Amino acid sequence: MQSSNSSSNSLHNFLHNFLHNFFHGDLSNCDSQIFASISSELSRQQQQIELIASENIVSKAVLQAQGSVFTNKYAEGYPGKRYYGGCEFSDQIESLAISRLCQLFKVKYVNVQPHSGASANLAVYLALLQPKDTIMGMSLAAGGHLTHGALRTISGMWLNPVQYGIDTTTGLIDYNQVRELAKQHRPKLIIAGISSYPRIVDWQKFRDIADEIGAMFMVDMAHIAGLVAAGLYPSPIDIADIVTSTTHKTLRGPRGGIIMTNNEELAKKINSAVFPGLQGGPLMHVIAAKAVAFGEALQPSFVDYSKKIIENADILAKTLISRGLNIVTGGTDCHLMVADLTTLANVTGKDAEHILESAGLTCNKNAIPNDPRSPFVTSGLRFGTAAGTTRGFGKNEFTLIGNYIADVLQEFANKGLEGSKNICEQVKQKVQDLCKNFPIY
Repeated sequence: MQSSNSSSNSLHNFLHNFLHNFFHGDLSNCDSQIFASISSELSRQQQQIELIASENIVSKAVLQAQGSVFTNKYAEGYPGKRYYGGCEFSDQIESLAISRLCQLFKVKYVNVQPHSGASANLAVYLALLQPKDTIMGMSLAAGGHLTHGALRTISGMWLNPVQYGIDTTTGLIDYNQVRELAKQHRPKLIIAGISSYPRIVDWQKFRDIADEIGAMFMVDMAHIAGLVAAGLYPSPIDIADIVTSTTHKTLRGPRGGIIMTNNEELAKKINSAVFPGLQGGPLMHVIAAKAVAFGEALQPSFVDYSKKIIENADILAKTLISRGLNIVTGGTDCHLMVADLTTLANVTGKDAEHILESAGLTCNKNAIPNDPRSPFVTSGLRFGTAAGTTRGFGKNEFTLIGNYIADVLQEFANKGLEGSKNICEQVKQKVQDLCKNFPIY
């Protein structure tokens, strides 16, 4: 008869071998096309420098959890209140994700089931609003998000959106405009949150404005959630009625959404809005990966990592400025920044994005304040430092990266596409050499 220790060791060995075989298994044989695309994407991530502010690189543990057998499980409902059988371990996973998230953000009630940040925001609207109710959010052009009332989204089509912006002189949120618009339009819900705004948001000013007109206040902290968790960016938890977020970006987890509140009645409404209001079965494999990421974010090392994200963003912004590029607001307080390309003759955000990608530097076009170009072209670029920091890049590496960006863009501005091919090849080689020193997976 085996001892309990030997049985435990046998189980551990079985699981280890199963996971090893699973992650190095038969995909290449049973679906060579998908295997080739996945392999190519891995190579792209390994050999290019990721500067898209909304992306990051998850740990192997997060990848393993998301690729686990929980992919097979339907678990409609919530822990202890499922509509299907066989949910014992789903309950364990989700309960752990909930408790870790509550601890991470010091909040009482959370929902970890939203499939995305957009789904999380939509669930809040469903919980709090009726069709045609007025909401007020930051315009996309000013640095807000599509789901905060942009006209081509559900938030803009089903609700009555009012959009606030920034002071075009400073590039900072115009809180006086926010207050005047709120008094004029009396929104039922005021939304604060950023997708390309690089400075600290004063949550309390929004709270005061909401209280003045009797509105609810929601914060979408998708971009800066990891920095909030690390105590490096002001937390909106005790100020807003509801806080939503994604779990990727600076939180460094899988792609998904979360909703948080300290109000028990709002928590009940949110749970009903998520399920059955908007979603059926939760993605238990993703919730497992969320739980892993929350556990990682609770470690002391996550604070050090987050500090480096901000330090790296600061040095990248300063390097770009030293090379003659204009950074909106003159710098950054978080992980992202927006470069204004209007000082470079005839260079659009769209063109700049493509030329930098050819040099191994991945970023995205982005509108600048009062952008004269369309959202499909833009006059700016958005950069972020979370993914590079995850690789291990520090100040020296981001100084190099800033100079690589400037080298390519200035050559492109002066010599056009054909004339800049040389510098792109040179920078691409430097990027690949740098990446080899900081491998992923």
